[in-house]
Amino acid sequence: MTIHTEHPFDTPDEDRDPLRRLRGRIGGTVSLWTAGVGVERAGLTVSSYLVATGEPGRVVGLLHPDSDLLEVLTETGTAVVSLLGVREQRLADAFAGVMPAPGGPFRIGTWEQTEWGPRPVSAATWAGVRLDATTSHDVGWSVLVEAVVEHVLIGPEDTPLVHRRGRYQRPEA
Repeated sequence: MTIHTEHPFDTPDEDRDPLRRLRGRIGGTVSLWTAGVGVERAGLTVSSYLVATGEPGRVVGLLHPDSDLLEVLTETGTAVVSLLGVREQRLADAFAGVMPAPGGPFRIGTWEQTEWGPRPVSAATWAGVRLDATTSHDVGWSVLVEAVVEHVLIGPEDTPLVHRRGRYQRPEA
């Protein structure tokens, strides 16, 4: 068995779409978007999003058009946007579909049901948002959704889970 320092099946940089490479160099804190109740809940790891201040404040995100989250978010109109820390990498991978999650990703960790959807108790900073149905539309290979921020809880500062160039960034010691 050979140990590789990089993923052995990665497409070499020179063969990747330049726009994806540009986006990958921006990097950002990983968020988990969740919506629904009980067995009708869904979630998605999202790193392509931004927060806009104002009255009201908004969260804008790019979601996969075939994701269960987009379907549940459209049905319920609400979601929880949780900022993930380095301790939640397993959770992020499960909701991104890159790590097996027997029984589903909601079996990982402890969850609290809020009026906006389920939230991982381990995520200290999160927002409850309501979908602005008039702003969702296709953008590239994603669906741009805009949501009004109705509730924000800022927890203790944590080492953020940061994703850049297709990989998680290791926190500096």
